[in-house]
Amino acid sequence: MFDNLQKRLRMSFTTKMILAFVLVILIPTLFTSFSFYVVSNSTVKQNVREASVQIAKQGADSLSFILNAGSDVSDMIYIDPRVRHVIANQPASGADLLLWRENEEYMKSFLNNIVYSSSFVNIVYVLKDHETGWGSGTFSRIKLARYFVQEQPWAKQAEGLEGGLVWNEIRADQLSSGGDNTELVLPIGRAVKDYTNGGTIGYILVNLNGRKVIDKIDEMRLGETGSFLVVNEAGRIMVASDTERIGQTVDNGELLGHIIDDPYIEFEFKQGGVPYYGVKQTLSNGWLLVGTVPVHEITDRLSALHRNILLSFGIFTLLGIGVGLVIASRVTQPVKRLTRGMRQVQKGDLTVRTDVNTNDEFGLMSHQFNKMIGDINVLMQQVTEEQRLKQEAELRAAVHRINPHFLFNTLGTIRWLIKYGQSERAYEGISALTRLLEANMGRKGNFVTITEELDIIEKYLVILEMRYNRRFRLTIRSDEEAAKLLVPRMLIQPLVENAIFHGIVPKDSDGDIGIEVAREGEATVITVTDDGIGLLPGKEKVQESVERAVKDGDTGIGLQHVYECTRLYFGRGSGVSIHAREEGGTLARIMLFPDGRG
Repeated sequence: MFDNLQKRLRMSFTTKMILAFVLVILIPTLFTSFSFYVVSNSTVKQNVREASVQIAKQGADSLSFILNAGSDVSDMIYIDPRVRHVIANQPASGADLLLWRENEEYMKSFLNNIVYSSSFVNIVYVLKDHETGWGSGTFSRIKLARYFVQEQPWAKQAEGLEGGLVWNEIRADQLSSGGDNTELVLPIGRAVKDYTNGGTIGYILVNLNGRKVIDKIDEMRLGETGSFLVVNEAGRIMVASDTERIGQTVDNGELLGHIIDDPYIEFEFKQGGVPYYGVKQTLSNGWLLVGTVPVHEITDRLSALHRNILLSFGIFTLLGIGVGLVIASRVTQPVKRLTRGMRQVQKGDLTVRTDVNTNDEFGLMSHQFNKMIGDINVLMQQVTEEQRLKQEAELRAAVHRINPHFLFNTLGTIRWLIKYGQSERAYEGISALTRLLEANMGRKGNFVTITEELDIIEKYLVILEMRYNRRFRLTIRSDEEAAKLLVPRMLIQPLVENAIFHGIVPKDSDGDIGIEVAREGEATVITVTDDGIGLLPGKEKVQESVERAVKDGDTGIGLQHVYECTRLYFGRGSGVSIHAREEGGTLARIMLFPDGRG
């Protein structure tokens, strides 16, 4: 009994259907899900890392621009001869005092003009000692008296740098009359040296707008909670959104090691047991822009996506098995009736008819089976009609291969125009595409006259000019009677596109295209010429024989379409040939003889 049951299950169509659904749906689903997990995990992480590096590079460029603005201002002051003269000389008489007052006015005006010329410079000071100094804007001489510039750490460091810059962390401006600790600045100091003896005659202090620098840091984000900060070569924090951290050394030893010693711009470390991803970029003054973000913020969404995919695949697999059970039960009986009818036909009974009257594929199979038996006696008459339908199907297939190719290129061009903000050109491209599609949709059937084909080509050139950003001058010489010939749609257009893409575009200039339609005896001849670079090396097969090049797969979709149309719809002697022109460029020639079949 068990053996009989096993045999029935083994031979059951339902069993085979369920097994097929399991194999076809479940196994590929699991394999696809696993493959997607592996590939997408690597791909998404790589994309996120590349995006993080790009954010860091852009941020470093922005900060370097601000820092360069400060160093440029310092250079302007340092090389100004009158500033040096004012710093180095003290008034000794009444005349000197008059000159001193003039110099005082010059210093104020000069420093204020410098500040006004840069949106990133907050205030500028030129200092001699605690009694003598000049500044722009809200400079306070009262605070200068308590400042003692020679004792400041930055001033001592600057004295040993021979006029080099000393970069300091963001801090409150100590010489502004705007209030204590109210204005955050990034100071850039340097000592002014006497050219004759090398001694220090004064100091320059350029204060960049610290709030703008911090705002620039705040604009850069990594994930949800990631952040950036700026450190010097020793790991001391110079710029940070949290101002309390400024001036401190990075407290995470692993992170500090990556900042100081690691030559790579990307790294990973742990903080409080949580894995972090980090990226760094060097600024123009030698400081480092460092960004960090918890790794889970990069991978959480990817993990959720994986879970949703697995859940969806599981649900659809169960649904597929259930559908398989229902379909299998409905398929068995119609298949048996069709099988009985086929066996009777096999025995020679051409009067048999099947009675599957369902509205699904089996009902259609039954109807077609009955129709086939009823029409068997007129099969010979249908051969010619079937041959014609076959040719039309081949033409439609060829056209359908070209249309997506053309639409893909055109829509791709429009997409990039929109992406880079060229909305006006994108609108012109969409309008040209609309006019071209209207021209095509307005013509019924698979055949058009040569005149209609040329009209479509003129509209098509507008799109190509937009796509390649070139001017293509079209010259048409057409015999009126010859142009009335009906040809398959898009017979000439692929040759025009090839002339532009392979001939004119590579020479990186505008170009001329000529189309001539003429009669030569019984044949209609269509010639397409261009002034491009001519046939490329390796295209000898096309020049020797287009037919052989098509059969060997050495041509594109467009030229293959032209060749197949001449072979299917025109008489003996019709064909396509391509040659290089002596004066430069390429000549494509279509020879069309009437088809004796009508």
